[in-house]
Amino acid sequence: MKLSRRTALLAAAGSAVAPSAFAQKGADTLRIQFIDAVPNVDMYFNSQRTGLILAHQAWDMLVHRDPDTFAIKPALATDWKFAEDNSLDLTIRQGVKFHDGSTLSPDDVVYTINMAANPESKVATPSNYSWIDKAEKTGDWTVRIRMKRPTPAALEYLAMVTPIHPKAYREKVGPEGFAARPVGAGPYKIVKNEQGKEVVFERFDDYWTGSPKGKPAIKTLHVRFVPDLATEVTELLAQRTDWIWNINPDQADNINRTPFLQAVRQESMRIGYLSIDAAGRSGTDNPLTKLNVRQAIWHAVDRKAFADKLVGGGSRVPPAPCFPSQFGCDANAAVLYDYDPAKAKALLAEAGFPNGFETELLTYVQPTSWPAAVQNYLQAVGIRAKINQMQVAPAIQKAWHGEAPLYMGSWGSYSINDVSAIFPVMFGKDANDNYSKDPELEKLVAEGGATSDPEARKKAYSAAIKIATEKAYWLPINTYVNTYAFAKALDFKTYPDELPRFYLAKWK
Repeated sequence: MKLSRRTALLAAAGSAVAPSAFAQKGADTLRIQFIDAVPNVDMYFNSQRTGLILAHQAWDMLVHRDPDTFAIKPALATDWKFAEDNSLDLTIRQGVKFHDGSTLSPDDVVYTINMAANPESKVATPSNYSWIDKAEKTGDWTVRIRMKRPTPAALEYLAMVTPIHPKAYREKVGPEGFAARPVGAGPYKIVKNEQGKEVVFERFDDYWTGSPKGKPAIKTLHVRFVPDLATEVTELLAQRTDWIWNINPDQADNINRTPFLQAVRQESMRIGYLSIDAAGRSGTDNPLTKLNVRQAIWHAVDRKAFADKLVGGGSRVPPAPCFPSQFGCDANAAVLYDYDPAKAKALLAEAGFPNGFETELLTYVQPTSWPAAVQNYLQAVGIRAKINQMQVAPAIQKAWHGEAPLYMGSWGSYSINDVSAIFPVMFGKDANDNYSKDPELEKLVAEGGATSDPEARKKAYSAAIKIATEKAYWLPINTYVNTYAFAKALDFKTYPDELPRFYLAKWK
């Protein structure tokens, strides 16, 4: 659905029944919609951004990262100290209640961290926890996390991707029972959870005083999953929902002309990319295993036009396969490729494909005009890519199984401002998303993550960037600019880390 005609938008807006919005405000319920249904609200077992968003409403972490300054502040841990033997000592906050009424203790912290770090747990993103050796209780209210290696970004991982679970409850109901009826210690508790359909949160009245998140102003969050962007926009215009995001950018102006709605754009740390099967995971006769073919693809896609015209709002082309602000993201180490269709055709001819070839382009990216644009760029040089558009979760699973010659996706690094949150995922040994399988690249990524020496890390990561771009493994296309659309009656602030904080929202 592309609402390019203002008349259609205003007609739909005019037909909406205005009192419905006020009724929801009166009921103190914020209605939220996403298109990527989360298969498991326990964020350890899904890698989707929406899963991360939901988790931060219902769970607390050991430390909190300030969304404005990125400063690390106390949360479930009141203080911490790094020791020289690669350990991190934390003091756990007393008096915190889980949603089931039990009291959080160091035992819950140790249990959760050891579960996340245990390969047998099969968490969705093992690299988030691969730095952890084990956690152990060292006193009545103290815990030590032993690290396999120095991890400068440890506190970022603890702040963004390490929610604490109640040990007794999770052991009682098991992982599946916990996924169905989750319990956290965050500002909201989950009172209804229908997988793939809806999640209902209610303000947790026993939430601990002094949290940097604060106590929520809005009583209820009603999250629903819908199939596509068109449905989201229709629901917003009909005032059956109050908040959506990532609408087509060209709809923002029209949304802002609607009396009861507003649209806001905000660049995030998310990168849109094209993964290219250099390793031949999808078939040994895959043309993409040839360097010239991959380089042709890099020359074929007009990334600047894609960022400027399709995405807009200040979207940029990352020169390196990482977000520019991340530690270790050295743009100067990247081999650059200009937009040159003629050169792309010549490279294909040199590789033995003067007439191009056919392949599959797997994607979950919305709006669908974005993968269509990449398809058109490839078609122009002779690469006939058939788009396989899927929902997020099944597309990820298909890619992880090695069934994606070309895979267009996005990665937000869990908003962690360090390349250790992206390189091991895309290039690390045994990583599900690794379609390069380059031993030298894997070694450099491991080296960069095995030391706390900033210069040594930079050196390894810069060398990794040079190889990844020189061999044209993983094409960074654009930075994402999230387009939020929500009711004007809602006071909602956006942040560059792509983490909507509904617990900070309030009605005007």
